[in-house]
Amino acid sequence: MFTKDGGPQPADFADVRATNLAVVLRHLRINAPCSRANIAAATGLNKATVSSLVTDLIGRRLVREVGMSEKSIGRPAMMLVLDGSPYAAIGLEVNADYLTAVALDLAGERLLSWRRSFAGASSAPGPAIASLAALAKRAIAKMVREERRVLGLTVAVPGLVDPDGVIELAPNLGWHQVDLRKSLLSALQEPAFPLLVENDANLAVLAEQRFGGQGSANLVYLAGGAGIGAGIIADGRLLQGNRNFAGEFGHLPIDPAGPLCGCGRHGCVESLAGLGALIRRALPEATVSPSEFGPQVDEIHRLAKAGDARVLDALAATGRHLGHGLSMLTNLINPEFVALGGYFTVLAPWLIPDASRELVTRSVAGAGGGTRIIASALDSSAAAAGGATHVLDAIDAGALPTP
Repeated sequence: MFTKDGGPQPADFADVRATNLAVVLRHLRINAPCSRANIAAATGLNKATVSSLVTDLIGRRLVREVGMSEKSIGRPAMMLVLDGSPYAAIGLEVNADYLTAVALDLAGERLLSWRRSFAGASSAPGPAIASLAALAKRAIAKMVREERRVLGLTVAVPGLVDPDGVIELAPNLGWHQVDLRKSLLSALQEPAFPLLVENDANLAVLAEQRFGGQGSANLVYLAGGAGIGAGIIADGRLLQGNRNFAGEFGHLPIDPAGPLCGCGRHGCVESLAGLGALIRRALPEATVSPSEFGPQVDEIHRLAKAGDARVLDALAATGRHLGHGLSMLTNLINPEFVALGGYFTVLAPWLIPDASRELVTRSVAGAGGGTRIIASALDSSAAAAGGATHVLDAIDAGALPTP
């Protein structure tokens, strides 16, 4: 910031303090239990400042003391951990065949994890939003009964979501220009906490980075379901694009003569490697319907384990198409890891070998640029968990709750 005469403007003290509070909180999230001296040494803040910051965080019930360390050398020190027991972050996901709610405390521990069947592909936006609002109200009410303050709620949707929370297009839900955020704000009677709407894969990759054990600064999460979205973290930042529309991996064209995709184009990755395409290959007598995806994936998994030749061929073909699409990502952004999520997670042992070979074959860089395809460490609630993670990320960035 600069003054009118062009000279530097002193930073606002409150802003500096908020930043330092967030620094201490992030350090504790990663390294707790640790002492005030540990924090000072690791962050470069002086001991008096750290002591003042910790006192503030304890007053906000974000941090608590857990007793003296048992050091063999030197004076024992009081150890600190995250508290956050009065708080909750909520994430919701709407998908073609289910709704999910997840609530996390400040340390990332799950306070609730609910999944409900949902005919999203055949529901009009109005009834779908009513179902989502009802689930949100139940989750909020449970947190209130437990005397927790909701810090924020983020909703995950499989589609193009603009910065205002309007769903520009969600092909697998049949939604077009749906103002989901405005509708939910009205249904929840303008809650005091932030309410945001975001693409499901964008949120899932945040959860994968924080809880999946990969912690990479260059990470892609593929949400495998009726569609295939990609959440992308590049150089440590979520890649969102000009209008928040980045990551539509499923609509990369890889075969102009291929089958018709739900977006109206031919030969997209989704039309060749999406769950519907896999089911048609592996279970040709089955009806492809989002309401049956769970049982059908279970059956494909069972038959693959039993060595069924048709199912193994179907998985190999799906893996090759995924690898083709991923080679484009590798050439463009060179991720360290690509995590197969959603329904792909359980099928990953059969998808990864062919996908990896195709990626290496089609990548410009040798050995596929070092990109590794892995199974996601998260379950089917990844996007909802990512919604709650998005709220926690805001706390990490300095948006701390008032005492």
